[in-house]
Amino acid sequence: MTAESLAGYRAKRRPGRTPEPIPDDTATPKARSKKPIFVIQEHHASSLHWDFRLEHDGVLASWALPKGLPTSPDANHLAVQVEDHPLAYGTFSGTIPKGEYGAGTVSIWDRGRYDCEKWRSREIMVVLHGRRAKGRYVLFPTKGKNWMIHRMDPAPEGFVPLPTRMQPMLATAGQLPPDDGAWAYEFKWDGMRVLIWIDGGRPRAVSRNGTDITASFPELRAFGEAMGSRQALFDGELVVLGPDGKPSFARLQHRMHANAPGKVRTAAASDPVSLVIFDLLHLDGVSLIGLDYDHRRKALEDLRIGAPGWAITPSFTSDGGIRVLEAAVDLGMEGVVAKRRTSTYQAGRRSRDWIKVKNQHTQEVVIGGFTEGNGSRRGEFGALLLGIPSTEPRKLTFVGKVGTGFSDRSRAELASDLKRMVRATSPFADSLPAALDKAARWVTPKLVGEVGFSEWTPDGHLRHPVWRGLRADKAVKDVRREV
Repeated sequence: MTAESLAGYRAKRRPGRTPEPIPDDTATPKARSKKPIFVIQEHHASSLHWDFRLEHDGVLASWALPKGLPTSPDANHLAVQVEDHPLAYGTFSGTIPKGEYGAGTVSIWDRGRYDCEKWRSREIMVVLHGRRAKGRYVLFPTKGKNWMIHRMDPAPEGFVPLPTRMQPMLATAGQLPPDDGAWAYEFKWDGMRVLIWIDGGRPRAVSRNGTDITASFPELRAFGEAMGSRQALFDGELVVLGPDGKPSFARLQHRMHANAPGKVRTAAASDPVSLVIFDLLHLDGVSLIGLDYDHRRKALEDLRIGAPGWAITPSFTSDGGIRVLEAAVDLGMEGVVAKRRTSTYQAGRRSRDWIKVKNQHTQEVVIGGFTEGNGSRRGEFGALLLGIPSTEPRKLTFVGKVGTGFSDRSRAELASDLKRMVRATSPFADSLPAALDKAARWVTPKLVGEVGFSEWTPDGHLRHPVWRGLRADKAVKDVRREV
């Protein structure tokens, strides 16, 4: 190779402005060593990626891997070819200043020697001998500068692929279990349940009803980058903290219903979410759902993750449940969840191994209709008619009406939605009071909301309900009366 092989590298860098090694433009690359080196550098630039470099003809032939090396032969990863780098770059780590090419932090993820089995224009096959990167890989071009990298060896023994789909384990409403040492207690957060996949430093967030909500919560990108090359699946909750530091479900409402990119940016600036993590289900090729709570909790805590935007919820095993519940009340939390310490993670199931105990009465409800508003509410609605799924298919059981707790904004938005859902027939299986039945306008029962209330009446209605907000993360089929 001649000095020209590094011309592209030098053209993109300014001596004195970046700490990267910049060889003299007259320097000729060094001859290839007997056993060439490879290096993989984790690069937190505008987009997290891993730079894969192979010593060849006196330089480091280089590719950017957005998701890093594949662990299994079942999935190829993109490899974008970039300019050759000097051999001195093989030991570089540091921060490239803002405004320079590749600005961001570079660290060495792994390095070592490799065996070259093939080096052709359309196929490069190597065997890596690193501390973290081991085995046979092949690079092959596709279109333009894009290549793919494929692992030819089997996945490491015991490797379990990260599942692509999963439903969260659900708690059963009830009373505190006995303080017999068999339970761990966590605070119940007033937020939005979410499963978070991390792969290649990129998050994917899915709500309880299976909707991908990643684009609605750009704050999660920082959490994904902080996890680096680790592959994981977390269970947690998204919350918006108010000025008092307590979770605000009302402020979370704005985030749950912002979908357009412009609205998402505005909502994220005014009401940023925090991620509260309470379970770890998969980590680096190992499934944890078959382990008991204590082992999953230890694996989660061993990650030592925590930052202003995310944290692991506290777990109490020595304090009795009543003391934790009292602390939850003092802190303004929604309640506690008691988790049996010997229980495994039962994906998609509502289990008595998790018991939720609230310090206030709340109930998820389905909107089945509304009454017209009067006076200043003309053109909107007066009250919502509420139900929970009946034993009769596609029908609701009437549980009451709610007309308080709405902000002007939420009332106007909800009125607009309801008018598009009006239908001629009642979705309720039972008969409503005559006066209410006459004033009602029926809607297709597909919107789930939540109310606070004082108690259930003997005839099964909500006493003094107050609207808390829509639950876009909940499906109608999952709504049930909480005891």
